[in-house]
Amino acid sequence: MSETSKSEHHGGRKPNRLIHEQSPYLRQHAYNPVDWYPWGEEALKRAKKENKPILLSIGYSACHWCHVMERESFENEAIARLMNDNFVPIKVDREERPDLDQIYMDAVQLITGRGGWPLTMFLTPDAHPFFGGTYWPPEDRQGMPGFARVLAGVANAYQSGAHEVQHNVEKLKEALGALSSYEPVGGDLRRDLAPAAARALAEAYDSVNGGIGGAPKFPNTFVFSLFLRVFAGEGDESMAQMVRHTLKKMARGGIYDQIGGGFHRYSVDARWLVPHFEKMLYDNALLAVLYADAGRALNEAEFLTISREILDYVLREMTSPGGGFYSSQDADSEGVEGKFFLWTPAEVEQVLGSDLARIAERYFDISPEGNFEGENIPHRTIEPADAARMFGRAEDEIDPIIADIRRKLLAHREKRVHPGRDEKILTAWNAMMITAFAEGYRAHHEPRYLEAARRALEFIMGTMWDGRALKRSCKDGVARFNAYLEDYALLANAMVSMYEATLDSRYLDDARRLAEAILERFLDREKGGFFFTSADHEALITRSKAAFDGSTPSGNSAAVMALLRIAEYSGEDRYRAEAERALKLFREFIEKQPFGFSHMLEAVDLYHRGATEIVLVGDRTSPEFQEWVERLGLLYVPNLALFAADANGEAGTANLPEQVRGKRQLNGRLTAYVCRDRACTPPITDFKDLATELGV
Repeated sequence: MSETSKSEHHGGRKPNRLIHEQSPYLRQHAYNPVDWYPWGEEALKRAKKENKPILLSIGYSACHWCHVMERESFENEAIARLMNDNFVPIKVDREERPDLDQIYMDAVQLITGRGGWPLTMFLTPDAHPFFGGTYWPPEDRQGMPGFARVLAGVANAYQSGAHEVQHNVEKLKEALGALSSYEPVGGDLRRDLAPAAARALAEAYDSVNGGIGGAPKFPNTFVFSLFLRVFAGEGDESMAQMVRHTLKKMARGGIYDQIGGGFHRYSVDARWLVPHFEKMLYDNALLAVLYADAGRALNEAEFLTISREILDYVLREMTSPGGGFYSSQDADSEGVEGKFFLWTPAEVEQVLGSDLARIAERYFDISPEGNFEGENIPHRTIEPADAARMFGRAEDEIDPIIADIRRKLLAHREKRVHPGRDEKILTAWNAMMITAFAEGYRAHHEPRYLEAARRALEFIMGTMWDGRALKRSCKDGVARFNAYLEDYALLANAMVSMYEATLDSRYLDDARRLAEAILERFLDREKGGFFFTSADHEALITRSKAAFDGSTPSGNSAAVMALLRIAEYSGEDRYRAEAERALKLFREFIEKQPFGFSHMLEAVDLYHRGATEIVLVGDRTSPEFQEWVERLGLLYVPNLALFAADANGEAGTANLPEQVRGKRQLNGRLTAYVCRDRACTPPITDFKDLATELGV
């Protein structure tokens, strides 16, 4: 749509400043009657000059309630007038500026006890918060004050209640400072910390529906990844069963897109049926790895299939022509939540014909009554074998039939109006997806997955990295914003994963460069751990040190994991030493709040168990060598460190750990050694013996 037609669409309204921004989320608000500013010097200077409070609104493109608040309030001329007359309105995309989101989300949680998006904060002209909330309706509704009333009340309080506003500012400033003020307490990390934390987390397990806790229900990927690690390390079958049950329930529920693949954000109910329909790149990256790991660890073919379907969905719908991965897809299409993903029996019959429709309707539970606002979210309540019996088909016939049904329904769905897609490319989220494709290649032996990972990595390093520092976001070929700790740390992890998929030591060299940047730009040299922002970042009201894992790893968790992995490959003790300092800094919090540190606990597991080092000695170009590498990819080996050396024991990696050097072939045959705790096995020349040694 041209700018002229957009203006006509909005009643001839001229665009505001957000029209010049790259973020699709900010541009969605470019024709609001609100006098929006992006975060920056212009808005902050105006607030100080006019002594006006700042109205800070933070959201993201795929956020359903952000769209609702825009339609109800930001498009409302009267409410916009209140905003413009009494405040300096600033709009922020949380995905571009997670630093701002972190600070002000902490503030709103301190004020209200809960958080979420849209985040609506009121700041003094020097950017200190004094009041805030999340979504407000335009008028009083269901016990919530209307946004117009909130605006008037806050404006009045700011003008006439300066003492109270300053009191709130001081209280929040002190509380926000305390949130980032971790103090080293000494003492070692308990050796049983990871398994003990896993058992504590298991107390919140939903034995009926799988998952942790009740509605709304999130995948909690790191919790189940930790359970898998404890199962592998200790043989605890209860951990395996919780993973198996949860992943089956999720894969068969409405949270999983049964027709096109990929996971929606979360389920609003406890049984994984009705999702919030947005799809986020990071969820699908993390879940693709979890399903691949669980498929290998638990010998579950269904999980490997789901992992493959996630990656295929990303290739089909979330990959840019340049190779980078897009950020998200909206929940809404044509202004209606979930419309793109819903079906009626009549539509299914029109697409499939009566015979296939009968199978599809039973298999995906598509009924005249519907399960969501009179229509149907496809989900699975029966096994393929049940469908075969019900419809008089042989069991080996039913899978191709269901695949044909899905193909035809997907082709029809492609003709619908698609949900909006946020096409900015974020370094951290791309790093997670690069890791997913690297692991997908190892688990499935699909060359196109490795090619996707390579292309994305080339895009990131060619567009976001200048040889010294990273950028956070790219849209339309323009990279912007200083990268954050999570960007560096997750990209370093992706480099290690790419090395493990290819045995190309150049990826380890890049991983080390990123590790050096982390230590130079983010390290708290006094107390340990890592700051959210780099030393040369814009000065904000606090320099936070995010440690809690949410839907994505915290920067500190990702940094600790990266440093420990790189230490195993490089033999550099200082990487391990800084990882250890960070773990000890957060030790008390990890012990008391394991749910908030579930990925950090995976790093704790690596720290205590150490890597399982596998050294392969032989001709790397030989078919047998390639076969062994491929077969290793089919195994679940947490804390893997994989080395390749030629027949003379010379490896293609610098600074090789002492215990890996000088390994020789036995009788000219491809030979493996497994090393743990600085001790190695005798030479192994039969892959079955290698698998036995690995315990798989």
